[in-house]
Amino acid sequence: MRFSIVTLFPEMFSGVLGHSILGRAVKNRHLEIELVALRHFAKDRHRTVDDTPFGGGPGMVIKADVLEQALFGIAQWHEAHVVYLSPQGRKFDQGGAVRLGGYGHVILLCGHYEGVDDRFVERYVDEEISLGDFVLTGGEVAAMAVVDATARLIPGVLGDVESFRNDSFYHGLLDHPHYTRPASWTVAGGVVEVPRVLLSGHHEAIERWRRRQSWLRTWIRRPDLLETGRLTKEERRLVMALKQDMEQLNPEEKTLLE
Repeated sequence: MRFSIVTLFPEMFSGVLGHSILGRAVKNRHLEIELVALRHFAKDRHRTVDDTPFGGGPGMVIKADVLEQALFGIAQWHEAHVVYLSPQGRKFDQGGAVRLGGYGHVILLCGHYEGVDDRFVERYVDEEISLGDFVLTGGEVAAMAVVDATARLIPGVLGDVESFRNDSFYHGLLDHPHYTRPASWTVAGGVVEVPRVLLSGHHEAIERWRRRQSWLRTWIRRPDLLETGRLTKEERRLVMALKQDMEQLNPEEKTLLE
């Protein structure tokens, strides 16, 4: 998969995209990252990319003509899916990462200041994406998050495909708890043990436990996911069982799960 990122600050991406899983994915050619420096496409001597907004008001607006030239400088741009990272966009989630992963080439446009000239958005942008109901100083951080969430779904990027299939939100639920060695951990006030079922070697029992924990965590922390998700009859019965479980928990037990 290929990402082209149009940005005023390409140097911001070197640390994130050059190391760890993403860096290895680029090295192994599972992922291609192209950084497009917007200022290179400004024609005047000062490399001006923005101007004051018509009608007055604070801040600056990134110019449509400069953005267009940057877009035209990307090979096969007309075949790509163009995304503007904006607080007014559709909220990004795991489903959005899966959807973007279906495009062979995604262009991410990082806004700044008061945003970009809306004429460019109307003419060239396929969709606007937001990380949430808050405002960042620029789109670079959002672009990093979108690339990271999408790239890890590409075959070969993660060593084991099950690594993302068990992630929170992949199946519409939060992930189950995870534990590792030592099985007994001595802390102030006593010893904390790993749940016995995980040490049993009984794979079916472990899977049942994990599934139930996943549903329970989702019900406690993000019940909205159960309300909006597509549930089978079996899953709806499980929700009812979880409601009964919750009614039986004391406040201390609920706190431990949150």
